[in-house]
Amino acid sequence: MKRVFVAGHQGMVGSAIMRRFAQVEDVTLLTAHRRELDLRDQSAATAFLRAQRPDLVIVAAAKVGGILANARFPASFLHDNLMIAANLIQGAHQADVQQLIQLGSSCIYPRNAPQPIREEALLTGTLEPTNEPYAIAKIAAIKLCESYNLQYGRDYRSLMPTNLYGPGDNFHPDHAHVLPALMQRYHAAVQAKSDVVTLWGTGRPRREFLHVDDLADAVAFIAARPLAEYAAATGPMQSHLNVGTGIDITIKELAQTMASLTGFAGRTVADLSKPDGTPRKRLDVEKMAGLGWTARTSFAQGLAQTYDWFCAQLQTDSPIRRASSG
Repeated sequence: MKRVFVAGHQGMVGSAIMRRFAQVEDVTLLTAHRRELDLRDQSAATAFLRAQRPDLVIVAAAKVGGILANARFPASFLHDNLMIAANLIQGAHQADVQQLIQLGSSCIYPRNAPQPIREEALLTGTLEPTNEPYAIAKIAAIKLCESYNLQYGRDYRSLMPTNLYGPGDNFHPDHAHVLPALMQRYHAAVQAKSDVVTLWGTGRPRREFLHVDDLADAVAFIAARPLAEYAAATGPMQSHLNVGTGIDITIKELAQTMASLTGFAGRTVADLSKPDGTPRKRLDVEKMAGLGWTARTSFAQGLAQTYDWFCAQLQTDSPIRRASSG
């Protein structure tokens, strides 16, 4: 039976991976709550991995947030994500874990990368300033995996998803990414009978969105691929693969969709004092498609499911309810 450690199992991504791997036969899922294991502590992370001896480590743990959170806490985003990745990758190696999958983000690519963004665009230009610390940490994680593969013959793989959404997302008014932030904002406006919602920036940037359950499916798919097959797609250092839909929309279109979904009939006003971020981030997903994987959840289906989950959480004493009322 294969033992799989999911780091960050309570987050949106980790929860989805737990659901997906629960469907796989002959898998024992290993977890550790942050109260039990601080992944920023190298000795603790290594001791845990040596004691548990997983066959596969999935690095879904990360400090994440939107533009405002990245601007307010750059040191935390850089330090915490560097430590989590370094400790788990080094700890896995020291515990003789042969297979590891670490998850990153499309923000690793240059701000003005040619569209759609191919994996080869990494380190070819300047990063988007609003999320540079997070991006640097995720780039370092890719290079760590590549280096352990090259130096020690490990099978450490990296997946770079586009913007994620779904059940378990962070809907904090200030710290959320754009999709959950807009969902929360429009829903709150409807509940308060407000006729105005503020949209940060011009609304012109384009974004691609992937349902988190599709990412979890991609992780399971890649975990099952033979090393030779993965290396043939990524190169001899077994670098990274993009995971997305290959379809993007403008932030303005997203806002219009969210207004319709929540039943908001008022006006949307642009706050031009807020930054737009990267002009466009659409991933080239041909390599994953070539391996045999494509996303299956339509945007309309995924949004409806996410909004149902969001509304259900508001009926409980959840962090979402407290953030919405605070």
